Parts: sequence; structure tokens; C-alpha cells
Amino acid sequence: MNEFITMGIDVGGSYIKALLMQYSDSPIIIDKKCEKVRKRNPSVLSNELIEYLLKKNNLNFSDVAYLASTGEGEMVARKTGHFYSMTTHARGGQFLFPHARTIVDMGALYVRAIKIDHRGKVMDYKMTGQCASGSGQFIENISRYLGLAIEEVGNLSLEAKNPETPSGICAVLAETDVINMVSRGISTPNIVKGIHLSIANRVVRLLSSLKAESPVVLTGGMAMNEGMVQAISELSAESKNDWEFKTYKDSIFAGSLGAALWSGYRFIKLKEKDKRAIEVN
Repeated sequence: MNEFITMGIDVGGSYIKALLMQYSDSPIIIDKKCEKVRKRNPSVLSNELIEYLLKKNNLNFSDVAYLASTGEGEMVARKTGHFYSMTTHARGGQFLFPHARTIVDMGALYVRAIKIDHRGKVMDYKMTGQCASGSGQFIENISRYLGLAIEEVGNLSLEAKNPETPSGICAVLAETDVINMVSRGISTPNIVKGIHLSIANRVVRLLSSLKAESPVVLTGGMAMNEGMVQAISELSAESKNDWEFKTYKDSIFAGSLGAALWSGYRFIKLKEKDKRAIEVN
């Protein structure tokens, strides 16, 4: 099979991730870039990331055979096609860990556990609701309240001795619990670890409901949080489950990686369709 260039761009609730790939029988990641949205226009930022990767790698837009979006794909004006984020995280996670049988997409707005087969095809899934206090956005909100950078919370939670878990089942009630903890003098590490345990509990329940199979690959921004990974492992062990958890240092790119991989698959199928049409005529 000839080699060609694909690109995947994942527009999430907090971050936009773009990945450039040399697609072949053995795909290779050429480059990648992630930017926090903040108050910027996601459509403009998406285009800036595309241009950044092209310019950095001495490519023109015409050199990209297929550009696929995932997540909030309507924000990407220059896309060739779009893939649902469940399928891109499944494919991206399976590429990183070929023996994966369960993917947990831990994003800004929700957590989703996905059961896959050996090809990365989605077989079943379970997810939290967007209003639940079990998301990356909740951690960001609490971090700001506590005066912490989001990059600090994971390591800080590892210092906890007596974590206190918020009791609220929605973000508003949970944030009220955290405010009360601060007023009662609960230490920041114990508050942060409690938040991690609260979200980890939701993850473990999703995995149990899904009847997850090992290995379980954690993707998305929260998967780069060491404290979160530890909390999930702790609660998994307490629940007597023997899941093996896998993480990747750039797990936030799993969706854009999957989109780039699906881009290659779609491009080949379109070329085959065109070839058959020519042969028929």
C-alpha cells in the first residue's frame, strides 16, 4: 500500500488536539499539537492548529489525503469527514495498546467506558451524564477555587493521608461540599484526593456495569493525571476486580490519533470505490 498523509483533529470541551500521520500498513505519527481553548473561538483555533502542523512539517494542505474531525466536528471547517468520538478513542487506544479490550475516555464533559474487539470495533459502552461531577471540567473548576494549576492536582493528591470525598451527586452540590471542606480546615491534598476518588468511583462503576475486560486503556486528559490513575487502581482493587490499567504519556491525543487512523481507512475505501466505478464504466 502506498503511503500518504492524514490528519485527525479532536475538538473537546477544554482542549483541541491535532495529529499528523504518515498512513501505511504501519502508520507513523509525524507530529501533534494540543491547545487549551480558554475563551478563544474553537473554529479559528482548529484552523490555527492545522496550519501550525502543516507549516512545521513543510506541507501544504493539498498534501493531506484526508482530514477527519472528531468531538465537536462542526467547528472544523476544512475537514474531509467526521468520526464519532467513541470510535476514534476506541481506535486510538487500540493502536497504542493492541491487546486492549476496554477503553475509558476520560474527557472534560463526561467519562465513557468502551468495550472493543481485537480490531478496535466498539462492541458496547457505558457513560456518565454531562451534569455529573465525574468529569475533567469538575476537576478544573475545583482547581481554580483552590488556587491550583490543573497540572498540580494529580501529584498533590498523592500526598493525601486522610482524603474526604464530596457527597454531592452533581457538580453544584459537590462544589458546595468542597467549599465546606475548606471552611472546616481540610487540607488541600485530602480535598483533591477525595475529588479524584469520587470520579474514580464512577469509572469503576462504569467498568463493572460494562463487564469490562483487561487490559483497560485510559485515554483523554484525565488519563495523564497520576493521582487519578492511582485512585482508579485503588478502588478497582477494593472492588475485587483484577483489571490491568494502561496509560500513555500523551493520552489526550487518543481521539485525534483515532481520527487520523480512520482517515486512512476511509481514504482507501473511497479510492477503491472510485476504481470500481471506473472499471464498470
